[in-house]
Amino acid sequence: MGERVKTGPKTGSGVLDPPPPESKPRLEARHWVADWTLNILVLVFGTATVAQPFVVPTSSMENNVLIGDHLIVDKLTYSPHGQLSRFLLPYQDVKRGDVAVFRYPVDIRQNFVKRVIGIPGDRIRIERKQLYLNGKPVEEPYKVHKSDHVDSYRDNFPSAPNTYIADGARIMLEQHVQNEEIVIPPGQYFMMGDNRDNSLDSRYWGFVPRDNIIGKPVIIYWSYDAPTERLADGNINIDHLLDIALNFFTKTRWRRSFMRIRGYPLQ
Repeated sequence: MGERVKTGPKTGSGVLDPPPPESKPRLEARHWVADWTLNILVLVFGTATVAQPFVVPTSSMENNVLIGDHLIVDKLTYSPHGQLSRFLLPYQDVKRGDVAVFRYPVDIRQNFVKRVIGIPGDRIRIERKQLYLNGKPVEEPYKVHKSDHVDSYRDNFPSAPNTYIADGARIMLEQHVQNEEIVIPPGQYFMMGDNRDNSLDSRYWGFVPRDNIIGKPVIIYWSYDAPTERLADGNINIDHLLDIALNFFTKTRWRRSFMRIRGYPLQ
């Protein structure tokens, strides 16, 4: 004889009783949890692969991108394409003049937003605030100069640094200067802020590797007038939350809502 299998208690007829039906509130609760679990998974997947919110904490991109602008960053545009997906999705190479979000080379835990000024193979120099790209002066209608002072390093680049620069910038100046121009090596990009006199950018910390580039900001979904110190660390700031609660309507820059962020082609 085979091994006996216990089947649990039976009714007098020898047939298993059907399980009691779940109560309606309990069933609705399970559906609610399942729905929200799915929503969260979709949100996490979308944030990781398609789009990501980003808040601007500094003034380096004024007057085009302001402190307190909340951006949606397209993470697909610069993604490596596959054999099939390249025909279905709008992949693009990183181009001069694009506004890009990237991991800060000095500390990849931080995300920065700047404009792509140079791509691999380009030659760059600055003379008295004028950018020269591959030997030609460049028109930059987006840039802002808020000071008439001409700095010996910032505005005449590359030259001998007159302030602290990161190791990446030091290596850049030692190994990638030819004929008084920066020559951008393969796989690297040169980034600068539009607020040219008040931007810590590639002049101060060097090139940005291609792998550091996250995506392209496409739209401002909310803009709130807040100081850098409340936005820079990326953590929840109680003072900032209180300020929003009290001043949401008066400090929101309503005219910037849903503004598109566009690059400018540099030749």
